[in-house]
Amino acid sequence: MKSWVKIILALLVIGLIGGLLVFHFLYNKPHPDFEKMDADYTLAAADLYKSFTTDKTTAGTKYNGKVIAIKGKLSKVETTDSLTVCVLVFNQGMFGDEGLRCTMLQKYAGHAGKLTAGQEISLKGYCTGFNDTDVILDKCSIVK
Repeated sequence: MKSWVKIILALLVIGLIGGLLVFHFLYNKPHPDFEKMDADYTLAAADLYKSFTTDKTTAGTKYNGKVIAIKGKLSKVETTDSLTVCVLVFNQGMFGDEGLRCTMLQKYAGHAGKLTAGQEISLKGYCTGFNDTDVILDKCSIVK
């Protein structure tokens, strides 16, 4: 076999092994534990909503991708098969309630179901943005 064929085969084998190693380490990368992370910002839920409705670009730059602790009055709890969402309503828009939607971590789904409307709650979650009606917080936990 010619030497250039051996070199190409060796490079292909090295590339395949390298690709498999990269895939393995990226696939098995540990996910952040948002429940144990410290909040980057702590503020009232109404203030977070107001900052996004006033200037969503500035608020998005400041809060998106950050862990935020909020405190506010719970309006309702929405549940589906696998999701529990705590909703804090601050405005009635053309398409219904507008405010904060906090998707709870699975381990808090039972706790959130026991909460009642009008109750003061403290939540911590990962801010994923503003969809022109609601500020979305994911992976939320109840702060005691």
